Amino acid sequence: MEQPAKAMLVLANGQIFEGKGLGAAGVIIGETVFTTGMNGYLETLTDPSYYGQIVTQTFPLIGNYGVIPKDFESASSHVRGYITRSVCEAPSNFRCGGTLDSFLKEQNVIGLSGIDTRALTKVLREAGVMNGMIVSGDGEEACSVRRALENPAEKEALLEKIRSYKIEQAVESVTCSAKGVEESAQTVFTESAAYRFVPVRSDGTKENDMAAAMKNGTGRTVVLWDFGAKANIRRELLKRGLTVVVASASTSADEIIQMNPDGVMLSNGPGDPQDNPVLIAGIRKIVERDIPVFGICLGHQLLALAMGADTMKLKYGHRGANQPVKHLATGRVYITSQNHGYAVKNETIPADAVLSFVNTNDGTCEGITYKSHPAFSVQFHPEACSGPLDTSFLFDEFVALINNPACFKNFTAPYKRIDAISYFASTIKGTKEKAVI
Repeated sequence: MEQPAKAMLVLANGQIFEGKGLGAAGVIIGETVFTTGMNGYLETLTDPSYYGQIVTQTFPLIGNYGVIPKDFESASSHVRGYITRSVCEAPSNFRCGGTLDSFLKEQNVIGLSGIDTRALTKVLREAGVMNGMIVSGDGEEACSVRRALENPAEKEALLEKIRSYKIEQAVESVTCSAKGVEESAQTVFTESAAYRFVPVRSDGTKENDMAAAMKNGTGRTVVLWDFGAKANIRRELLKRGLTVVVASASTSADEIIQMNPDGVMLSNGPGDPQDNPVLIAGIRKIVERDIPVFGICLGHQLLALAMGADTMKLKYGHRGANQPVKHLATGRVYITSQNHGYAVKNETIPADAVLSFVNTNDGTCEGITYKSHPAFSVQFHPEACSGPLDTSFLFDEFVALINNPACFKNFTAPYKRIDAISYFASTIKGTKEKAVI
């Protein structure tokens, strides 16, 4: 068996983690982040939202069930680089179609394994996400980097190059990435039912009957405005009987309005939401036409910006499948899957909107419902695959809004403004209520 190449991660602060090569060889610079998911590594690798990022898996063993193309969120991988503690070289699963290492080589993703990912995660938690460079193999560029690290002046120049990296044209680079894995509604529901990945209602029960699940959405058309959409967003819409028309990020708001859709789905995607002024203006135009709108992740942030709110970059983001959020209307806490490095500033949410969900760890905004227009959004992923499925009932709420778009006018819930810092501090002291003003 071929021995893995020597490899290392060079962080922008000069810290170096040495290990073994994984996937393709070469040199790559990206934004180094970590995700706490214990499974779902295939969905992570094919999620367009990770564009430009070097993803570190905190779970120590990755690749144990191999590569399963049916689980992909898009047709290819979008990560800039990939880091694991240990890689399973002999995966076991009846759906397995290959090893993780082979997949990364096919996708030309440069990876690193055999390092202390716990130590790396602690660095990123304390200092915040930072740029990094993966150096793998014995190619000319890799050897040049290693020589530079031995010379103080050259090392500083290299670190400055790493620090200067910026994720640019993110949405434009990944829009419609899921085209290659799209399937019909019949196929989607049949295959989902085989693994009990069917619609989950608000009471937690599952709807296994396709006709019942699709009843309320049949005959309705939704435009999925694709900013880097995960394939499962489309699948969840199809499971509710909706006809889904995918529109690329370059599609104008006027073109979408001319389609006369019953609703518009604003997808997830990568990068800084404020880098998309044209999309923000277009979303504002659609909302003002009172077309029902549902936003997820980046779509949530763009909708908030369109409605007058502001966004901020988080220290190290929320990435993983175990993020708790509180539904303020009911007091119920849901475990959610998340992948974002930006958030809507709580104090900037407009007065005619309601903070619907809040992150129970740090008090940041996780959902907004708008009272002046039929629109709502969430920061987390209700379509999460491989789960949890707890909040997929939000797709049913979207269908209900489409069928009765005027219902938002009867919305009378009081607006609650929560400051994230005071919320987090009061949570530690056990006086959470005092942070709600």
